[in-house]
Amino acid sequence: MLAAGVIMTTTPLFAQFNTVMPGRTTGVSESVSLKDDDMGNRQGKAFMEGCLSEEKSAPASSGEAGKEKWVQRYLSVCYPLRKMKVNSPYGYRTDPFTGKRKFHNGIDLHARGDKVLAMMEGTVIKVGQDRASGKYVVLRHGEFTVSYCHLSRILVGKGAVVRPRDAVGITGNTGRSTGEHLHITCRRNGKSVNPAKIFNYIKTTREKCLAALAEMS
Repeated sequence: MLAAGVIMTTTPLFAQFNTVMPGRTTGVSESVSLKDDDMGNRQGKAFMEGCLSEEKSAPASSGEAGKEKWVQRYLSVCYPLRKMKVNSPYGYRTDPFTGKRKFHNGIDLHARGDKVLAMMEGTVIKVGQDRASGKYVVLRHGEFTVSYCHLSRILVGKGAVVRPRDAVGITGNTGRSTGEHLHITCRRNGKSVNPAKIFNYIKTTREKCLAALAEMS
């Protein structure tokens, strides 16, 4: 099934990295609600809809065609892992290597040999490996670039077009890392932003679609 398309307009991104931080974790399966310092769920959804340049208008409200459009919209987004459990959020924290306070420019998700999935339609703009990020994949979604780091395997090549739920890699422990996890970073036009914005957009999009489908039943 075809997902909603987006215009690819941002510049390439160097992979970003960080490490898993031992301590309290939170998470749920197939649903996340991650707080952001400057943006809640509703604002996060508006932020994403304003940046994804071909966000579809609301589908028709009745009939089989209307149901199919809501289903398609639901399928146009996807969490990066089948089960979402946050090990370390975006923001300042104690660096597990140095013990000093340092800005963590992404979100670390618990993972054990899991498939890493494209969150929406996009293009692979970079793949590679370095001492910091280990094996990584960078995807472009409209004005956003998303990097997945510390992979054990890369499953896509540069220039490939991906759709939601396409596997782009397998989680691992490569690079500067204290244990297996998936490190995700997000940039909008080159500026670091909290990946929770995308997660919240996925959450609210799915909720809206499910509510609409329930009303049509």
